Amino acid sequence: MPEIKSNSLSKLALQKFKKNFWGVLSFSFIVFCAIIAVFAYVLAPDNSQNANQMHLSIHSKSPGFKVQMLTIPSKEVTDQSFLNTTFFGKKNTDTEIPIERYVLKSDALKIYPYSEGEVIELSKEINFEKFPAGLTSQEIVSTYVQSKTFILGTDKYGRDLLSRMLIGIRISFAIGFVAVLISLILGISLGAIAGYFGGKVDAIIMWLINVTWSIPTLLLVIAITLALGKGFWQVFVAVGLTMWVEVARVVRGQVLSVKQMQYVTAAKALGFTNSRIIIKHILPNSLAPVIVISAANFAGAILIESGLSFLGIGAQPPMASWGAMIKDHYSYIILGKAYLAVIPGLGIMSLVMAFMLIGNALRDALDVKR
Repeated sequence: MPEIKSNSLSKLALQKFKKNFWGVLSFSFIVFCAIIAVFAYVLAPDNSQNANQMHLSIHSKSPGFKVQMLTIPSKEVTDQSFLNTTFFGKKNTDTEIPIERYVLKSDALKIYPYSEGEVIELSKEINFEKFPAGLTSQEIVSTYVQSKTFILGTDKYGRDLLSRMLIGIRISFAIGFVAVLISLILGISLGAIAGYFGGKVDAIIMWLINVTWSIPTLLLVIAITLALGKGFWQVFVAVGLTMWVEVARVVRGQVLSVKQMQYVTAAKALGFTNSRIIIKHILPNSLAPVIVISAANFAGAILIESGLSFLGIGAQPPMASWGAMIKDHYSYIILGKAYLAVIPGLGIMSLVMAFMLIGNALRDALDVKR
């Protein structure tokens, strides 16, 4: 039997999208990053909350740096569920000390903290009483003295850069998702109302759109952020409130053309309510360009959040944010350790490029003229 080809527009669009190499590659990369964002604390070498274990003696070390790490367990008992640790990190109260070497004594462990030759023979004794009872000296050493490798090196506070990068993905995805959601709710609602009803309603909404559009985006975000206060969720709301304008203009234009169609006239003749006509008949046939804009807005939201964090009014320390990481280390570019700023910069660039490429692929797939 000959193969029956589907005439469904959604299936045709999906087939066209699958043929776009860069679109599929970008989609795969975004899914990969999303999985990392969800399970960041499972994958991160430093699974403490915000990957905030500081070791100032090993600050600004190059990728691949290795050091022996002594862990002194805390007497404080932390009650955390498995899910809480998986998604929000471990409340780590243990003390970690980078060491160069150690010597076993009868009742203590004599350690020489890592000093990179700055201080010679500076030693410290850790009594065995600080470790759980019942362990022999060899068991203490094998359990609490481990060789640790920092794959991407350490930042200026001695924190694991790889762990901070992995957890920083969460900020970028969260800001993109929440900001785009807010922009879609506002943009689609106001755009559809303006296009459908027209007249004074359209004039008022267009005046609001033009006023909002005339204000520089970053300036408006900064103003909203300062009004709401510095913080994690305040930035999300501020970015979302500045990205609805383009969505509203596109939806308004689509509604103006679609509402002239015969099926809309038929729906009005049948006595359907305006809300039903807009939601069930007009919007489903107007959202293809909005999907493309959403991908671009996702990328724009990541860039805006990174810029705000760089300026110090985005995600606040010790929260891991790629923009804040660049802010902390941009001066290292001229100090021979450019990777401290380049690595988070590459993370931002790759994620933004992936969303832009997937937006282009969606535009081509949803274009019925091609």
